[in-house]
Amino acid sequence: MLSAALGGRSGGGVGGLWRSLRRPGGASSAAPPAAGARSLASRSSSLLFPQDRSLGPRPSASNVKPLDGVKILDLTRVLAGPFATMNLGDLGAEVIKVERPGAGDDTRAWGPPFVGKESVYFLSVNRNKKSIAINMKNSRGAKIIRELAAVSDVFVENYVPGKLAEIGLGYEDIKKIAPHIVYCSITGAMPWVFNFCPLPLIIQWMLLKRVWLPLVHSLPPGYGQTGPMVQRGGYDSIAAAVSGLMHITGHEVACLTHVAANYLNCKIEGKRWGTAHGSIVPYQAFKTKDGYIVVGAGNDQQFVTVCKILNLPEVSKDSRYKTNILRVQNRKELIDILSTRFSEKTTSKWLQLFEGSGVPYGPINNMQQVFSDPQVLHNGLLMEMNHPTAGRIVVPGPGVRYSEFAVSHPKPPPLVGQHTVEILKGMLGYEDNAIEELLHTGAVAQHEVR
Repeated sequence: MLSAALGGRSGGGVGGLWRSLRRPGGASSAAPPAAGARSLASRSSSLLFPQDRSLGPRPSASNVKPLDGVKILDLTRVLAGPFATMNLGDLGAEVIKVERPGAGDDTRAWGPPFVGKESVYFLSVNRNKKSIAINMKNSRGAKIIRELAAVSDVFVENYVPGKLAEIGLGYEDIKKIAPHIVYCSITGAMPWVFNFCPLPLIIQWMLLKRVWLPLVHSLPPGYGQTGPMVQRGGYDSIAAAVSGLMHITGHEVACLTHVAANYLNCKIEGKRWGTAHGSIVPYQAFKTKDGYIVVGAGNDQQFVTVCKILNLPEVSKDSRYKTNILRVQNRKELIDILSTRFSEKTTSKWLQLFEGSGVPYGPINNMQQVFSDPQVLHNGLLMEMNHPTAGRIVVPGPGVRYSEFAVSHPKPPPLVGQHTVEILKGMLGYEDNAIEELLHTGAVAQHEVR
C-alpha cells in the first residue's frame, strides 16, 4: 500500500501533510515559484480539480500532458508499483524503469501466456517506460542509481523495508543527494487496507512539487517500516486473506467499509454473501436461462420497479417485502421467488426489459463480451502498440478521461535494458568509453534489439 504519511508530522501545509525543509535560521530551502511553475500548477490543478465539469477539452491542448517533463525513477517490480508508474507515464512523465540485467522484472517470467517470448502479464503494466539494466549489488551500479535520483523528480520503490538502505539507496541516503525528490515506497498491504495505489495522491504530490514544496517522504504502511511483520512480502491474495476479505466473500467485494463497521460497532461478524449484499435485498447476481444478470434495488421504489419488470406485482405489495429492512429479514423467500422468475428468460431479454428502468443492472460478461461491449468500444479503452519483438500488442488503457489532453500514442513496454546506453548518455552525460567499461564489468547491461 502506498502511504500518505509524509516526512514531517506538523499540522501546517496542505491538510497537515506537507512541510518545507528549513535552512538554519528558519529560511526555507525552497525558492519562490517561478511564473512558469505557477502556470503549470494552475493548469495541472484545473485538470485534477475542474470547477466546471461541463467544459470540454480545449482543442489546442490535446497534446499537452500534465506531467510532461517530470522524471520518475522506477525501482518497482511485479504489479502495484509498475501499475502506478505506468499511469504516471500515461500522464506524460518520463519513467526510467530500473531492472536486473538478464532476468529483469519478475513478471517477465510469469506465464503462459506469452506473445513470442514476452510475458503478457509484464506487457500489461509497463507501457510508456524506458528500461535501464543495472546490477544494484555492484557498487558502481548503485552509484548510477544515486546519480539518476539526483536528476529525477520522483523515486518509487517496492522493496522489503530496509533492503535499499543496505546498499545506500534508502530514503535517508537519497534525500542527501536529492533533497527535492518525492520518495515513494510501496509495500504489502496492512491487514485492513487494500493493496491499491492512490494514484491521484501521487499526482497531487508532483503538482505541489511543481510550485516548489520541496520534499515529500512517504512512510509506507503495508506491513510497514517497523513491527513484527515488517519483513513479510505482500500480494493481493495475501492482503485479501489477512484483511478478512476471503472470510466474507466468495467472489466480489470492493472493500471492508460497512462490513468492518458492522463488526466494530455491533459485533456482527462478516459472512460470505457471494455476489449478494448483507444489507440490501435484492442486490446480487441471478441465473438466467443462458447466463447471469446482476440487479440491485437500492431503495423501495426500485424494488417496485423490479417486481413490475418481472411481472410480479403481488410481490411488491406483500407486507413481508415492503421495506428494505423487511426484505433483508425475509431474504431467502424473496430471492427464491425472484430467482425462479429470472431463470425463465435469457440474459439479453432481461437486459431489454430493464433498459431505461432506472434500476442498476448489467450482465456478467466474459472477456470476449467485455471487449466487444459497445460502451468499451465507444470509450476507446484499448491501446495498440508495436513491440520490438512481440509485434502488435493490445492492452487495456486507463479507465480515466481528461478534459484537456488525450492519453494517446503509447510507447510499448521495453525490453530489459533496452535504453541503458541512451539513459547513461542522455541523462547522466556518460562518455562512450565509460559506458563500455560499465558494460564490460557487468554493472549495467544493454539489450540489443534485432
